[in-house]
Amino acid sequence: MQDNPDAHAHFGWFKRRRHLKVDEITVVDKPMLKRAVGAAALGNAMEWFDFGVYGYLAVTIGQVFFPSSNPTAQVIAAFATFTVAFLVRPLGGLVFGPLGDRYGRQKVLAFTMILMALGTFAIGLIPSYERIGIWAPVLLLLARVVQGFSTGGEYGGAATFIAEYSTDRNRGLMGSWLEFGTLGGYIAGAGTVTALHMLLSSEDMLDWGWR
Repeated sequence: MQDNPDAHAHFGWFKRRRHLKVDEITVVDKPMLKRAVGAAALGNAMEWFDFGVYGYLAVTIGQVFFPSSNPTAQVIAAFATFTVAFLVRPLGGLVFGPLGDRYGRQKVLAFTMILMALGTFAIGLIPSYERIGIWAPVLLLLARVVQGFSTGGEYGGAATFIAEYSTDRNRGLMGSWLEFGTLGGYIAGAGTVTALHMLLSSEDMLDWGWR
């Protein structure tokens, strides 16, 4: 049986090692890597804390911002505004991704966190449906769009930010801290809402506690 020369050439092709270029080598500063991962995970936790708080307060928010004639419709409307934020997230990624490439991840991530905070702060200032009528759910919807837009830009930017600072060997491990921040933010949001319900009466929650 004769050896196939094509097979030797084929396996030899796998054995050849490509020479690395200077721009293909990632130099990792470990202290900077820790700061980058910590900042990205913390920022992601803050974003998803706000998302989580809104989700766990959906029943209360429905009572505040929507007509009281149908309690079931209130909850459905509250979750509908919750869903809108997820629908605009891809748009946030499309806008803030190129901006991060051009102006730097840190600046864009800081801007998305500020934008998220402004959206959350705005929700706390919106008067109830009893005071301003239909404008209450309209303003709530706009604030939720801002929150979803910022979250869409923050998550992708944070993931890229961590990947750029990590080595090939531990890039997956470092990236997992981003999801840890997501879950941590949701858990913190659930804990905050639970504590408020334990400490305040239903009337206080509807009046000012949800803010």
